[in-house]
Amino acid sequence: MRFAAPTAALGRRLEGLADRRADADERFFAPEAERIARLCHAMAERFARGGRLIAVGGSPGARSDVRHVAVEFVHPVIVGKRALPAIGLAETEGAAAVRDLARADDIVMAVGTDRADPEAAAALRAAAEAGCLTVALWPAGADWDLAPADDDPFVRQELGETLYHVLWELVHVFFEHRGLLEGREARAGHDSGASAFLYPFLAEQEHDLEAVVGDVRESVLMKAAEIAGLRAQTLTDNRDELVAAAAAIRDSTDAGGTVLALGNGGSATDAMDAVADLRAAPRGWPSRRALDLCEDAAILTAIANDVGVEAIFARQVIAYGREGDVALSFSTSGNSANVIAALAEARRRGLRTIAMVGYDGGRVAQEGLADIVVVTRSEHIPRIQEAQASAWHVVRELVEHASP
Repeated sequence: MRFAAPTAALGRRLEGLADRRADADERFFAPEAERIARLCHAMAERFARGGRLIAVGGSPGARSDVRHVAVEFVHPVIVGKRALPAIGLAETEGAAAVRDLARADDIVMAVGTDRADPEAAAALRAAAEAGCLTVALWPAGADWDLAPADDDPFVRQELGETLYHVLWELVHVFFEHRGLLEGREARAGHDSGASAFLYPFLAEQEHDLEAVVGDVRESVLMKAAEIAGLRAQTLTDNRDELVAAAAAIRDSTDAGGTVLALGNGGSATDAMDAVADLRAAPRGWPSRRALDLCEDAAILTAIANDVGVEAIFARQVIAYGREGDVALSFSTSGNSANVIAALAEARRRGLRTIAMVGYDGGRVAQEGLADIVVVTRSEHIPRIQEAQASAWHVVRELVEHASP
């Protein structure tokens, strides 16, 4: 689908948003890489003793990050990585649930972008009283405060998402060095064979903690550079599509339409984030109609059980979608059968369709299954999701600057 070129003003705004993200990435990860590497080691020790990761957040925006942390650790998308126990506690249940559930070896992580989140702060205090390791993505007085210093809540959320993805990816390194974990027996060094150049830290000796931490630190910096480049590619290569997506959402919601957001796994949490950004609008922006098709577990499991997983979103489009609404989908592959079915149903019912996809765009891009397709060209799922978060946030901002 061809789009009109963005106005000069919108083009400049989009370029400024891209530049800000590149600068924020460097300002956060460069000085914090050493601490992030050491936090990976501290978390690995807790997991090795049977601890769990409990993510908490009290704001609507934090809810998607809470769920994203849990799904990434429990359901690893990288082949060969072990599943690690993680629980997501969102909104008002945080402090009380931490008191009921937390054990001394657990890790409690406060996510989100609200620097004055009273519920998450109370959960951290309860966690500290229980002897948990505490981590916060905003200044909270936790054992580990790792707070992106940026005034833009969207940028802070994106950096926080990259941070917890990096923690999830690199905590596994220390499981390859059992002798570096307190109370674990040292074993022979790991032989990574022909892939050794990708993971130099796997060849370190079991007694050499500082060498492993140093290599993990370098890996943090490499991952930060990778996502900075991918964000820039996504925002630059898809400039016309991002502006068109913003205009479609603005036109629809100004006319009383609704954005129906959907996705699977980590992409489901992207849909949650999109709905929160539209309904609990920041910066004094107007609230816009949006519905999260991933939210109702009873509906999802009923359709999956009685009809099939492929229908879980399409059935809801039938129930809720009206002509002039917008179907907003997130998929790292562009091939998810239930996403494709939902987009097809949305088109049949006169909805406008927007798809954010990774890899080469998959079937969604190749077969033109959505009106607007934003492609993040990577095969690394965590990085795709992080770049898609940036793409969505840019769309959300452009919605308020599009011509009415």
